[in-house]
Amino acid sequence: MSASQRYLEMDALRGFAVMGILAINIAAFAQPEMAFVNPLVSSQVSGLDLGSWAANFILFDGKMRGLFSILFGASTALVIERAIASGQSATKVHFSRMFWLAIFGLFHFFFLWIGDILFLYAGSGCVLFLFRNWSAERLIRWGVIAYVVGAILLITSLASMLSLLEQAAQANPPREVLDRISEIYAELGTLPADVAAETARLQGGFSGLLNYKLSEQWSTPLENLMLGPIETIPLMMIGMGLYKNGFILGQESRAAYGKIAGWMMAVSLPCFIALAGIAYARDFNTIWMMNITQAWSSLPRLLMIIGYVALLILVIQRFRDSRLLQRVAAAGRAAFSNYLGTSIVMTFIFYGWGLGYFEQFGRFELQLFVLGAWLLMLLWSRPWLMRFRYGPLEWLWRSLAKGQVQPMRLT
Repeated sequence: MSASQRYLEMDALRGFAVMGILAINIAAFAQPEMAFVNPLVSSQVSGLDLGSWAANFILFDGKMRGLFSILFGASTALVIERAIASGQSATKVHFSRMFWLAIFGLFHFFFLWIGDILFLYAGSGCVLFLFRNWSAERLIRWGVIAYVVGAILLITSLASMLSLLEQAAQANPPREVLDRISEIYAELGTLPADVAAETARLQGGFSGLLNYKLSEQWSTPLENLMLGPIETIPLMMIGMGLYKNGFILGQESRAAYGKIAGWMMAVSLPCFIALAGIAYARDFNTIWMMNITQAWSSLPRLLMIIGYVALLILVIQRFRDSRLLQRVAAAGRAAFSNYLGTSIVMTFIFYGWGLGYFEQFGRFELQLFVLGAWLLMLLWSRPWLMRFRYGPLEWLWRSLAKGQVQPMRLT
């Protein structure tokens, strides 16, 4: 894709997504892994921190990742379309891109941050290619069906943990029930000893963390591929369909976008507010939180993701000529660099091999780091792209996928 052939809607949507993702991921950079699910796992918790969790859960958690997945599907359709139009092999172009994306993902996971999604996207993208010739209607219909089926499976699967919790609350619960619940907490890594060990590991040196990943977590990227059929692939299918029917390109009427945004938000927003209320009522018990954040939120999440697409397209079209919107779009054009660049900056700030501020801030304070990163994205992306065709890592990915160094500087 040349620098002159851009869709502002897709670029800006991607910019909003890469910025929004950090609002959620910041807790996973700066606090123990399961604090991402349960804010009480962190040692830094205040009323403001719980309020920050609630706001992020309601507005961002899973929605920005979902928006990113939809945009990945749309971009995949665009790349395939342009490969065919230029006489290239769509198969070769696509799978070369996915191969190198997987390599980037493995590098990201082992050398930077355990929360990588690039390897998952590469694996899901390989499957997505099978549906490239489907119509927009078919892609959206089966994407929604697959998503709903995955959500139902997830809900029923995690419900078994709640059943155990209910049995344990009864008088004289069976020993095997108590043992199984203890095993679940151990598997989730929320026992105090596990949290302390994780904290010490992340506050330690780089070599110790790398050795732990290579010896204890080497299979995690492969295990994460199981998330593909449950959420990622269905959302990518929907995104591919929304590109083909022009919805994600802003080709519907403003009235249609307004109606869709209004209905999607009107249904999904109260659901998330209610789920946040349940979390408070259940004292943020980890088993309840797994059900609330990973399972029960999945169906209203799809509605809010689509609502965000429609709402943000209205915003993009209304402010398309503003300097701020242009900067957001530039951040989206350099989303790959911004995503990996964020990992570099945040792990340096919080991990022991850098500044070592891990577990030194609560969620509310961490939002200041988010605002700082947003400002950095907005400041560097547009000036860079006024001089160069691609972001630095976009250029590297493109050069590797094509097997030759690509022209970088604008002429």
